[in-house]
Amino acid sequence: MTLQQLEYIVAVYRLRHFAKAAEYCGVTQPTLSSMIQKLETELGVKLFERSSQQVTPTDIGKLIVAQAWKVLVRANKIKEIVEEQKKSLQGTFRLGILPTIAPYLLPRFFPQLMKAHPELDMRIIEMKTPELKTALIREEIDAAILVSLDGMDNYTQTPLFYEQFLAYVSKDDPLYQHKSIKTADLKGEFLWMLEEGHCFRDQLVKFCHLKEAEQSQKTYTLGSIETFMRMVESGKGMTFIPELALDQLNNDQRQLVRPFALPIPTRQIVLLTTKSFVRESILQLLTKAICQSVPPQMLKLNNIEQRV
Repeated sequence: MTLQQLEYIVAVYRLRHFAKAAEYCGVTQPTLSSMIQKLETELGVKLFERSSQQVTPTDIGKLIVAQAWKVLVRANKIKEIVEEQKKSLQGTFRLGILPTIAPYLLPRFFPQLMKAHPELDMRIIEMKTPELKTALIREEIDAAILVSLDGMDNYTQTPLFYEQFLAYVSKDDPLYQHKSIKTADLKGEFLWMLEEGHCFRDQLVKFCHLKEAEQSQKTYTLGSIETFMRMVESGKGMTFIPELALDQLNNDQRQLVRPFALPIPTRQIVLLTTKSFVRESILQLLTKAICQSVPPQMLKLNNIEQRV
């Protein structure tokens, strides 16, 4: 039994596909299949049921994969400790990030970071907050960029920046004539809102007391900030955007942006890691790259902003 074989069975379990697992592991499918078959022979059990439609783990296979993952995590931790002692950036670093942050923050620093440090193999995956926290505990990712919320005391938070919420209002909406938006103005508004479970939505609902924020979900069950912006531009209702989105707007789109009246709702963006995290050199590099990529005024909370 080898660590390589354990890596292969975990990959097949997660991807439910031998070809995709082989590609993920950087080997040919015959090699991966052969190694797994050798492990099954050694253990005297069948780990996966194979069919033309899908790959399904057996009951004993699920138990073995769970244990294999624990072994791989511990083995990888040894490598991380060694790399950190060398102050090395070698090895794969898996970074999770919220979908409401990724399209506005990543273009600011990620291409430049990869160009400056080609030896750094960083993998990005988008997840919601609960999924990010679970992935960190399971060590499926190394760090996460998300919003600082209550209930994160069991993790280590590295502050990055503060970001205001902004209103994005259709020209056909009465609020378009307002210079700023008060929470009281939102009563009866048609609001394009993300589905429940997005902290971006949850924070706005809490701050603005939006008890009837379900209206748009009856019209559009899922959606993204970008999709809702297109709806507003077409003449229907209003939505909310993060401050970093401003730099990606053209002049016509900027005409639709309205700030909140004081106090301005603001979210704090942090890098979240577990208490056992050891790759401090990469964390410091990542933190510096992000903080240098955002406007300086976003690095601290000012007296007209209210963290939500």
